[in-house]
Amino acid sequence: MKIVRALLGTLLWFTLTGCQTVDTDLDQPARIVNADADSRAALQAAVNEALGNDVLLAEDALTDGSLLTIERWPAGTMENPVPQGRILEKPIQFRLVINDSDCILIDQRNASRHVLQDTECAAE
Repeated sequence: MKIVRALLGTLLWFTLTGCQTVDTDLDQPARIVNADADSRAALQAAVNEALGNDVLLAEDALTDGSLLTIERWPAGTMENPVPQGRILEKPIQFRLVINDSDCILIDQRNASRHVLQDTECAAE
């Protein structure tokens, strides 16, 4: 009986996830149009989730183009200023695409996809 349940569970999982696949060939580079508080919040949440940390984004992020680059900037204080020199870490990049009517933010490090709710975008 346990084997039957396990097989049914696996079959159900494959059925549900198979229906959610996206044809990435339809991805087109996009930018956010008609940006408002909801679309900025959706973008902020997606980036924070992908990075596992809160970051500060510009109000016009992804409204002029499809590429968002985030560079690490170490925090400094009066007692412990930021050291002079170059930061050698590779910047993190996200690409915004439109697929059907979905605005999708793609983390270029691992190709993870984050659908932006309440966001309108247009192909570049």
